[in-house]
Amino acid sequence: MSVKITVLCFTLIIYILILVAFNKARAKYAGGKIGAVINLILITVILLFIADYVKLFDEYLSENILFMFQSLFRAAALSVLAFGGIRIASE
Repeated sequence: MSVKITVLCFTLIIYILILVAFNKARAKYAGGKIGAVINLILITVILLFIADYVKLFDEYLSENILFMFQSLFRAAALSVLAFGGIRIASE
């Protein structure tokens, strides 16, 4: 296995653990501000997951395009978290 595949497998395990834990918490704390925060965290983690796994397309896309997609998904994740947090805090 290459180093890239090993790192991606390790991060996949971490992402799965985070998603399972917050999905169980979402079922337990449905509704209210806590439920909304959990949903924001889940959306952020999914977008960061996509940003990390764009690297798998390095055989098909140029490095600049990959960097653009990575940056786009990371910015989207942070924007969702920031604007959602502001919206929840202002309620």
